[in-house]
Amino acid sequence: MLQDKTPAQTPLSRLGEFGLIHHLTEKFPLRRKETRTGIGDDAAVLDMREGMSLWSTDMLVEGVHFDPAYTPYKHLGYKAVIVNLSDIYAMNAEPTHITVSIAASSRYSVEILEEIYAGIRLACELYEVDLVGGDTTTTPRGLQISIGVMGKAKAEDIVYRSGAHVNDLLVVTGDLAAAYLGLQVLEREKRVVEVNPGAEPDLTPYAYLVERQLKPEARRDIIRLFKELKLKPTSMIDISDGLSSEILHLCKASGMGCYLYEEKIPLDPQVINTLEEFDLEHTTIALSSGEDYELLFTISQKDYDKIKGNPNFTVIGHMADAGEGAHLITRAGQKVELIARGWNSFE
Repeated sequence: MLQDKTPAQTPLSRLGEFGLIHHLTEKFPLRRKETRTGIGDDAAVLDMREGMSLWSTDMLVEGVHFDPAYTPYKHLGYKAVIVNLSDIYAMNAEPTHITVSIAASSRYSVEILEEIYAGIRLACELYEVDLVGGDTTTTPRGLQISIGVMGKAKAEDIVYRSGAHVNDLLVVTGDLAAAYLGLQVLEREKRVVEVNPGAEPDLTPYAYLVERQLKPEARRDIIRLFKELKLKPTSMIDISDGLSSEILHLCKASGMGCYLYEEKIPLDPQVINTLEEFDLEHTTIALSSGEDYELLFTISQKDYDKIKGNPNFTVIGHMADAGEGAHLITRAGQKVELIARGWNSFE
């Protein structure tokens, strides 16, 4: 359903910066044993006695990463956390703590920020992370959410982008392009409502696609599965900017070439149906669409039996010597240069 246009109720100025922070974060319990102090002092205090610490950050900007016309604010808060947790899982690590900084214009109310923080709180609860800091401020227009995330792992467990070897298998989790198709559906329905304000879009046939766009999940389950299988990838990255771009990131970091097989790219039946409905070319969209937050990784061929037949994994290609370059092998057997066609924030 498209975003409810409920008028603003309580202006942010009524609570002030520190009152607003307290109001939005007082219902966040501390869950992790290493958290000594969270929000309420000049800095959080964490007792990190074992292993390596990992840090990452990401930002969602209104009009660039989300549209309030069809993005429920609770979903927005949830997604803002998930896209950051995904970066930590992509290192084969466990996220532990987050900070949240929000810049909001005067058209945003306390109630809207409450909804955003409700989504943040749900993500913290489900993924077992602590909110330990952040900031709020004003901006002339729109809304910006910046999340910082900290994770931990044993040094020997961390997986980098740079560890792939010649003949390693290229593997992806889940299926691709659903989030992009969800966005296309939402944008289409937005245009319908703009022309016919009383229209009630029926998104039921596209439920999977819309959920993948508005409320994605990070693949914590895969990291746990790796441990169960006693499997450590040789390199890994999450798919946030598109399959082709992420494959080339692995190739560049590892000093490798690769072969990606078109027929192996996993697409959900609802994705295929919607691609045909929108008259979009399957492989082009699969290579270029982002926000799937699946994991792309490489494994040694000797580990293939550990993933063989597992529905979570699809082998889509293999790494090659750098001199061979990076190529897509089409269904017709043609070799086509693989080009980065994913999301670029500055284009």
